[in-house]
Amino acid sequence: MIRVFLVDDHEIVRRGIAQLVDTQPDLEVVGEAGTVAEALRRVEACSPDVAVLDVRLPDGNGVDLCREIRSSHPAVACLILTAYDDDEALRSAVLAGASGYVLKDIRSGMLVEAIRRAAAGGTIQAPEVMQRAARGLHSDRERRDENSAPALSLRESQVLSLIAEGLTNREIGARLGLAEKTVKNYVSALLAKLGMERRTQAAVYGAERKHQSG
Repeated sequence: MIRVFLVDDHEIVRRGIAQLVDTQPDLEVVGEAGTVAEALRRVEACSPDVAVLDVRLPDGNGVDLCREIRSSHPAVACLILTAYDDDEALRSAVLAGASGYVLKDIRSGMLVEAIRRAAAGGTIQAPEVMQRAARGLHSDRERRDENSAPALSLRESQVLSLIAEGLTNREIGARLGLAEKTVKNYVSALLAKLGMERRTQAAVYGAERKHQSG
């Protein structure tokens, strides 16, 4: 079972998502919270696989909460669920380590699949959304000197490209004919080489590389 934790200050929203999740045979809601403080207290006790977080909360925001959860409980994947299509929030969510940034008007089946994908270690954003985040981050700093970028092997470049597409380690292994454990080792080495801590950061970097080469 995939254990899901819900954070939204509107009880009716939480109840609606909880009902949707609980109709799925492989998902269960293990906890809920309406504030950042309550969520931080309860996440540790509930040990979820995925936390679904609203952006706007009475005592903070879901992006900062995502950063806190990912720092204290790196095994917990976070989905940002919001009513606002905001590029700044998207960039912040990616840098905070969110597996996805999805709008509240998403179809119920797509939300369920997003939760499953996050639990499997994938990223939810489509490549064009990751490129939006990459372009936004790129505009906030000087253009990177290509000579300073770390040299990647062909296999590392392939893995990075597939991470940017949102594939899980298992899916990458199937695409490249590698064992899942081998892919995990490539991802760890790739993050170390790039000086990054989170898979979502590598996904943005991969999308930026693809955009520049295109």
